[in-house]
Amino acid sequence: MSVSSADKFLKESATKSFDSKHRDIINYNIDKYTLAFEKGKSKFVDLENSRLEANLTKWRAIENLDKYLLEFESKFIARGGKVIWANDAAEARQEIWKIMERNNAKSVIKSKSMATEEIELNHFLENKGIEALESDLGEFIIQLLDQKPYHIVTPAMHLSLADIAQLFNERFGTPLEATAEELTMKARELLREKYKTADIGISGANFLIADTGSIAITENEGNARLTTAFPKIHIAVVGIEKILPSINDLDLFWPLLATHGTGQNLTVYNTLLSGPRQAYESDGPEEMYVVLLDNGRTNLLAQKEQRQGLYCIRCGACLNVCPIYQNIGGHTYETTYQGPIGSLISPHLSGMKEFKHLSYASSLCGKCTEVCPVGIDIQRMLLLNRRDAVAEDLAPSIEKKAWKGFTYLIQRRKLIDLFGGKIKNFFLGKFFKKTWGSNRQLPKLADKSFSKQWKEQQKNKD
Repeated sequence: MSVSSADKFLKESATKSFDSKHRDIINYNIDKYTLAFEKGKSKFVDLENSRLEANLTKWRAIENLDKYLLEFESKFIARGGKVIWANDAAEARQEIWKIMERNNAKSVIKSKSMATEEIELNHFLENKGIEALESDLGEFIIQLLDQKPYHIVTPAMHLSLADIAQLFNERFGTPLEATAEELTMKARELLREKYKTADIGISGANFLIADTGSIAITENEGNARLTTAFPKIHIAVVGIEKILPSINDLDLFWPLLATHGTGQNLTVYNTLLSGPRQAYESDGPEEMYVVLLDNGRTNLLAQKEQRQGLYCIRCGACLNVCPIYQNIGGHTYETTYQGPIGSLISPHLSGMKEFKHLSYASSLCGKCTEVCPVGIDIQRMLLLNRRDAVAEDLAPSIEKKAWKGFTYLIQRRKLIDLFGGKIKNFFLGKFFKKTWGSNRQLPKLADKSFSKQWKEQQKNKD
């Protein structure tokens, strides 16, 4: 009998919640982020107004998605670029493979891209006998471990310096006591030659700019610039929701992304690419492709109340403040996008039936909405997802029976008051102890219900 995604999630959540080493690493890294974020956001004269403007800009972009995507396509093609529309992950992978086959490509260098993680491109290319190497340091580390990114912005957040030093010692013979700088230099040494020899460079993009036909990439390591400049062919895989109407919008979105993502005023490298190398340019690819990825995004677009999930700019801020994410970590979600925003969009991107449980993995504290740079009302969207799951009759039969029984009893006070506290506590312990958890104590019900106590009090007054 196969284990459902929900059962697996609950089991792994229970394990991770009590892994003290894991929690120490995550708390340490998130505490560093929190300090940087508090300092970074103080540079905004009016942060709330900036968030409101960003929300309105993304609202306009998503409500007119067809118009802006076609504008992007026409401007990009005019500069010699090529646009590929991919309905799903399989189509995106096949289109990339066609480009590789035409050019007899044998090696790929990649910069950080959640979209390529989403379509599982690395494993696809590996199965085709293609060397695909991640050039972002965090992505490079988790690729060595054959893991998925743990966090949208910080892929290797769950690893300590000692963990990484041990990995590099086993793979490359570096000293176990190597510093972070020494490990970074080793990675640079390994990767530098790959930029010059790779046949194809593959990247994502943080934004698509409609009025200039450009992709915008923001990063801190410079590896994306090398990935997109050295190889003769550059392929960018980008979700269709990344569109912005105008290049002028970057004046707002770049600082918002940097501050909410890493606490910086602006990331180190911010690049605009508008097509292959022009005759008057000294570097850049001979061919440039943009793969516009749907892969379930139009399913979310069709949900009028929840489509604001498409406003997300992948800053990861909601993950960093979420008490659930801080306890169970990123890998437990079993999705490309973790935390509150992943719980909102994954049921629409990958199927409500398989991922509806993520919408319940929230305390609904509202911190995610409070910190979102584009004003997505995340906790309300999670409630709407729960509503949809019920409306689609996706709840397990035992859950439906339990709620039916509860509804029947709660509407009949006499039946509830028929039993005293001891009998109620006995049934609670017998039927709910396992689901409540081995590490939590069940609440003890009073000997008399509130209703009974109230009636007795009123009787005594009379």
